[in-house]
Amino acid sequence: MTGYQTVNDPQVPDPELDVRELADVPSVEVISRAAVMLMSAAAERLGLADEDPQASPKRDLDEARRLITALAGLVTASAEYLGPHAAPLRDGLQSLQRAFRESSVIPDEPGQGPGEKYTGPVF
Repeated sequence: MTGYQTVNDPQVPDPELDVRELADVPSVEVISRAAVMLMSAAAERLGLADEDPQASPKRDLDEARRLITALAGLVTASAEYLGPHAAPLRDGLQSLQRAFRESSVIPDEPGQGPGEKYTGPVF
């Protein structure tokens, strides 16, 4: 199993192997994976994984705001490096920003929603 010690305990990760493997991953892929993780976590916090998002036990708009803002910063700061990968990440970000606005009892003013200081207003 790649990345694991085989001498002592096969289930204990070998940090040296993990670092080398991560070093082989292109930066665009690392950024994209981080963005997808932030998107997934934000969607969960918005309750979008459940049939009724408003009643979701995972729904936490404060946490969703933080995740969406972090995603906006990452996507905006790395857009020039992402090339064609930037467009779908921006689309996903805007979808989350709209879902947040729709989920809010009192929507933020335009430009004040999660991540909008990086992306501009989302309507």
